[in-house]
Amino acid sequence: MELSRLVCAFLLAACCCCRRAAGVPGEAEQPEPELVEVEVGSTALLKCGPSRSQGNFSHVDWFSVHKEKPTLIFRVRQGQGQSEPGEYQHRLSLQDKGTTLALTHVTPHDERIFLCQGKRPRSQEHRIQLRVYKAPEEPSIQVNPLGISVNSQEPEEVATCVGRNGYPIPQVIWYKNGRPLKEEKNRVHIQSSQIVESSGLYTLQSILKAQLVKEDKDAQFYCELNYRLPSGNHMKESREVTVPVFYPAEKVWLEVEPMGMLKEGDRVEIRCLADGNPPPHFSISKQNLSTKEMEEEITDDNGILVLEPAQKEHSGLYECQGLDLETTASLLSDQQELLVNYVSDVRVSPEAPESQEGSSLTLTCEAESNQALEFQWLREKTGKVLQKGPVLQLHNLKREAGGGYRCIASVPSVPGLNRTQLVNVAIFGSPWMTLKERKMWVKENTVLNLSCEASGHPRPTISWNVDGVASEHDQDPQSILSILNVLVTPELLESGAECVASNSLGKNTTIIFLELDSNRTTGLSTSTISPHARANSTSTEKKLPEPESKGVVIVAVTVCILVLAVLGAVLYFFYKKGKLPCGRSGKQEITLPPSRKSEFVVEVKSDKLPEEMGLLQGSNGDKRAPGDQGEKYIDLRH
Repeated sequence: MELSRLVCAFLLAACCCCRRAAGVPGEAEQPEPELVEVEVGSTALLKCGPSRSQGNFSHVDWFSVHKEKPTLIFRVRQGQGQSEPGEYQHRLSLQDKGTTLALTHVTPHDERIFLCQGKRPRSQEHRIQLRVYKAPEEPSIQVNPLGISVNSQEPEEVATCVGRNGYPIPQVIWYKNGRPLKEEKNRVHIQSSQIVESSGLYTLQSILKAQLVKEDKDAQFYCELNYRLPSGNHMKESREVTVPVFYPAEKVWLEVEPMGMLKEGDRVEIRCLADGNPPPHFSISKQNLSTKEMEEEITDDNGILVLEPAQKEHSGLYECQGLDLETTASLLSDQQELLVNYVSDVRVSPEAPESQEGSSLTLTCEAESNQALEFQWLREKTGKVLQKGPVLQLHNLKREAGGGYRCIASVPSVPGLNRTQLVNVAIFGSPWMTLKERKMWVKENTVLNLSCEASGHPRPTISWNVDGVASEHDQDPQSILSILNVLVTPELLESGAECVASNSLGKNTTIIFLELDSNRTTGLSTSTISPHARANSTSTEKKLPEPESKGVVIVAVTVCILVLAVLGAVLYFFYKKGKLPCGRSGKQEITLPPSRKSEFVVEVKSDKLPEEMGLLQGSNGDKRAPGDQGEKYIDLRH
């Protein structure tokens, strides 16, 4: 477009010269046209003469000059304007009392010379050069997705920059890492082209071609559009892009994740890395400890060797080999040692310890590791640390000392690396029961699950004195839980149920009393007590009273308290009056009706767990009465 402007100017000047040489009457040397600059879409104000001119503008003709051919577009007569048919018919109007012609909705096609000519009192002619501008859209840039090889012998396409809908054609400048690029033979070439849209606007396309090196793999390229508006010079920049650069590898190496000290059970990834793009084909090998030869390992689809879980056998020397498929060159990494720390073969001696009450027992823990070990002993059911070190001494054993003991072998220098071994200590003794007796509220014709738990060494067996379906569950090597499924009948209500636990050293019993709950509805139903609901002992299988029963109990307790308060007040009154004898000589027996004397028994039982209340002895070799487990009875009948 700049070239066309120069051509037009040259032709215009040549025409003027010819006219002057021919001596055409009335023709004089034309002054430079007045310059008016506007943006596309705005309104151009064309003044017929300088602003200080005092000429008569009541009779003016306006022309547009295109290709040196003037065309009448507007007439002014007696201060009134009239558009001529054509492209400007609906876009022209008069302003400033007829001195200014307004051209609306300016387009690039309006960039030309406009001429106004007056008739009286003398001929007046004024020329206006209209310049039109339009800022291009933000430049878009598209990188070459195929990339560029450093082995290419000529410049390859790096990226393409496009600036749309600008006027006149903007200038493009390419940058690499913030520095402008210039044409350089066999190194940098910039190829630009433009398209004229139907609107008269230009779309510019510029292609950057260059020879790249390995160091350009992270280079940032972008383009800049420079353009002019009536307000001055402006520019717009595209985003930065990076083109893939392909270059052969010079070095390969191994990388292990996670970093730091490894332990058995970890997920370990071994991968090959190279400084080439694209990376070569990798293979990972491990040294055979027997033959000392490197043997290829099986990797996943990404060429990564995954060790999950890592084991001590995975320790050893590894190396990586990279094969460049384009050049067939092979590269070998340095060998790298992988060390998987471990603790194994934790064992306790004796393996199945057993002892008599009152004696002593020594437990010894051993383990293997490639690091220094620390040992500690824990009580299995409490988690309490009993001893630090590989040896645990147990003295003056009681039956409560039976059960699980856990040895923990750990490596302090490798957090989280430890192994454990559980051993069960058995103390010889006759069976002992979790409970001697308990009472249950039941309803007739229901199916009930009764449970009974016993411990001892040798481990006891359990039998029931009533018919039903019994199932046994091992709690630990010395304990057993028996669950009996029975139907509540009048006979069962009368006799109750008894479970007997026995071993070679004796036997023991638990008695279950069944009381009929009159508030419960009759009919066949099932009542199940889960053994897992017990807290460190057998479930008592007590039925919670119904809400109505709770209300009756509260009322009864309240009445009893009031009666006792009244009785206390009466006794205190008689004492003050001297009518109530006190002291040893005045002690009197509290009498009860004969029918009630035999029923007044106070029963004292312990709610402590077996380990807290002592061991319940069996019938053989016990100093207690048979079946006694430590409950005390105070008989107030005599």
